[in-house]
Amino acid sequence: MRNKLTVIIPCKDEAHQIEACVASARKVADELLVADSGSTDRTLDLVRRSGPTRIVQREYVHSGDFKNWAIPQAKHPWVLILDADERISDALANEIQQILDREPEYDGYWIYRQNYFMGHRVRFSGWQHDRVLRLFRRDLGVYRGNTDHAEVEVSSGRVSRLRNRLKHFTFGSYDEFFSRFQRYTTYQARAWHDQGRVVRRVKLLLAMPTRFLSAYILRLGFLDGLVGFQVCMLTGFYSFMKQARLWELQQTIRQRDQETSNPQSVDQGIDPRPAATKRTTAA
Repeated sequence: MRNKLTVIIPCKDEAHQIEACVASARKVADELLVADSGSTDRTLDLVRRSGPTRIVQREYVHSGDFKNWAIPQAKHPWVLILDADERISDALANEIQQILDREPEYDGYWIYRQNYFMGHRVRFSGWQHDRVLRLFRRDLGVYRGNTDHAEVEVSSGRVSRLRNRLKHFTFGSYDEFFSRFQRYTTYQARAWHDQGRVVRRVKLLLAMPTRFLSAYILRLGFLDGLVGFQVCMLTGFYSFMKQARLWELQQTIRQRDQETSNPQSVDQGIDPRPAATKRTTAA
């Protein structure tokens, strides 16, 4: 007897790509569950027009928290998490169906991703090793970690991987990239700050160049041409900004504090520089 599958699509304001995502999900879904976190565009209208779908809604905290809320609401014993920017190819759909047609040997499956940057395939830069654990038994999989990059942990530990890849259309524009970039770097810095991590000068100085060189040289990013160069530069910049935002949280001197520490310089127009550094003017 075939094991039934619920495909869960977490989303918010994804009108530009939700239809293609839903269409690919229907290749394997016995139930389609869209978990929305407050869309204000046409996302949900398009979902309702696409065919039988359950829609649930709740406020978004972070990815792991949101998905852990959605998973138990699936009707079927197997779930597949599919982000709105991902697509299930025909080959991947056939592989998933073959696994579920018999009693699966494992309780969870890693799926490698075929990544695209502004429509261009990225074959190197470290992205060739990108994988996510997305297909698993509903009652055994839980997301661990309090960031947007939390990963599923299958309690039995019995996991394997699929041969075919999931298509992943990462960023369609720089506006889209920097929108997520701000959220990801800020959230990670806050998490580090709450854990008591302290900014280290060497990490602030070396985070960007070391990460760039690792992706561009060691992970062969240069083989992807200008696309690879941009991906590697952004990877390095992302590493730097996580450290910089941690510095911001711990070291920023607020203007109010700076002014109140020497109120005479503000209230009476007194020049706060040492006398030796002041310029004199002729009468």
